[in-house]
Amino acid sequence: MSDLQIGLLVIGAVIVAAVLLFNWAQERRFRKQADAAFQAPAGDALMQPGAAPRETHMRVEPALHEPVIKAGELDAAAEAGEPYLQIDPARPPASHASLEDAAPVLRTASSVAPPTPSRPAASPAAAPYDELIEYRIRIGSDGVRANVFADAFSHARTLGKAVRWMGLPVGATEWEEIQPWREVEYRQVVVTMQLADRNGAVQEDQLSALCALLQNTARTHGLRIACGDVAEAIERAQAIDRFCVDVDVLIGLNVVARGEGAVNLTRIVHQAESSGMALGVDGVFQLLDSRGEPLYALCNHDAEPFSATAIEGQTSQGVTLQFDVPRVPDGIKVFDGMVAFGRKLASEVGGILVDDNLRPLTDSGIEKIRTQLSQIYERMEARGVPSGSRRALRLFS
Repeated sequence: MSDLQIGLLVIGAVIVAAVLLFNWAQERRFRKQADAAFQAPAGDALMQPGAAPRETHMRVEPALHEPVIKAGELDAAAEAGEPYLQIDPARPPASHASLEDAAPVLRTASSVAPPTPSRPAASPAAAPYDELIEYRIRIGSDGVRANVFADAFSHARTLGKAVRWMGLPVGATEWEEIQPWREVEYRQVVVTMQLADRNGAVQEDQLSALCALLQNTARTHGLRIACGDVAEAIERAQAIDRFCVDVDVLIGLNVVARGEGAVNLTRIVHQAESSGMALGVDGVFQLLDSRGEPLYALCNHDAEPFSATAIEGQTSQGVTLQFDVPRVPDGIKVFDGMVAFGRKLASEVGGILVDDNLRPLTDSGIEKIRTQLSQIYERMEARGVPSGSRRALRLFS
């Protein structure tokens, strides 16, 4: 063996060792980040004139607890022109009394007048921002017209992730969706980009492009702007995406003919319509909930989709019932309903209900699926993404 061959072997061994060491370090780093990734970043006040840079805080998981507001914080927020969440509208904000005012005073009974109830001034609602799945950019001004954001609004649509535009009009207390063609002036604007969906996690260049786009608008019109931490958002997006991949399950149940026969599509269409399913433009039947969201779908095995006018005697190799697990609320109940409907179809056409591997679906097999569904839904609840919730519908879109 020549010196050149020996040298190449040594270099190759060093490269392999370096790659293994790098992968080990990366895996260890991501494991540490995974647990904290779904903790939402600590909320801070919307940007105000002259505000000093904020310190970095550990993120906390969003929870349905009422915030604790210390005495004086409401008045401070009002002076700064900053939105805050009013917890008890019937209770006026605490007054700022000096130490002298707080000292006990002796009064006669006749001198004590009954307190006069006062109503607090209406305060702005909290900015509509999902701390778990969105990256946020805040813009402040003394009043900026909606059409200022027209160009940025159009360009943001090309970035590949959902972008929301919300504004707090001057003199208003409720946030609204910004429409650039409206004659409205805003004193606060929040622009958010969704961190993940079924196309994967957001990329750094997408977040940076949105921030740069709005920074340019802010410079042009003299606005105050604060972009979120891109690196932290990328870590959060990757962890959200990994979680979504783990629970993104589509269950398919099939009704096929026994032996080498075929199923009667005319009867199946009749059963679908009588069960309240609606035929979509794509030729797929769907059972919809009260929001218009699909609970489960029915499609034809053959290339020919279902049509509004079924031909008498038309047959197919089979049909499939599909259940999009993370998008359905009360999924166990809906799955049970789909199984019952599948069995009804099989009985109607003299077929058999099978799984994706064409194995007959027994009671024990169905119970195993129900157990797996329960585990998935428990994980989603623990991560703050209940199945069928608005947050779940956004992530699994």
